[in-house]
Amino acid sequence: ILFHFFKEKPLLRDLIPDNHVDIHSHILPGIDDGAKTIEDTISLLQQMKTIGFENIITTPHIITNVYDNTEISIEIKYQETLATINGNKIVKTFDFAAEYLMDSYLMKKMETQKLLPIKQNYVLVEMSYISPPIQLYDIIFELQLSGYKPILAHPERYQFYHANFNEYEKLKKAGCLFQLNLLSTVGYYNKNVVEIADKLLNKNMIDFVGSDIHHQNHITAFNHKIKIKNNVALENAINQNLLFLK
Repeated sequence: ILFHFFKEKPLLRDLIPDNHVDIHSHILPGIDDGAKTIEDTISLLQQMKTIGFENIITTPHIITNVYDNTEISIEIKYQETLATINGNKIVKTFDFAAEYLMDSYLMKKMETQKLLPIKQNYVLVEMSYISPPIQLYDIIFELQLSGYKPILAHPERYQFYHANFNEYEKLKKAGCLFQLNLLSTVGYYNKNVVEIADKLLNKNMIDFVGSDIHHQNHITAFNHKIKIKNNVALENAINQNLLFLK
């Protein structure tokens, strides 16, 4: 008799509305650990469109000494890619920004250069998965002082915060917005990540979502059922991405 209470969990792809804006992906070819070739880029874009990602702001990594991209080199790669795919316009809008590693190089860069925002002054930032930067709160403060609104990519994936949830609250108080990786909700990374994603959603701490698509395995994982309990908070966060509609 109780069975009808346990509604079947939806597939992740079924939660993505048409005309969704994706603000985090790595689909420019040969520029970081994402798409390798222009063929990869086209294939990923075509499949993203079928999921509902019709407006894409792709965000190559800028990690000094690992992916030495610059604002200019990213724009050049974007323009080349756009010229190649524009003949068969795949998605409604295709734009670019960057995902910045928060480190001392970013502090220096802000003194002399403009960062690549997702839209207006919203900038996507990340940390190393090993440990937070020593000057984390200085960087967040400097970003805001320079007029930016930092969006922290995939907070649920930083294992060093899992046992110390207050750190998430501290980051929010410091002015960080949070972007959940959609694949965290299906257990793509690991079980702990699902639990933290759920906890962040339950506490209404997630502002936006991102696909963080790099390759075919990520696309395929959108066919999995979600494992988190709080569908409603997830759907709200998905809808918040409309803020970035061009």
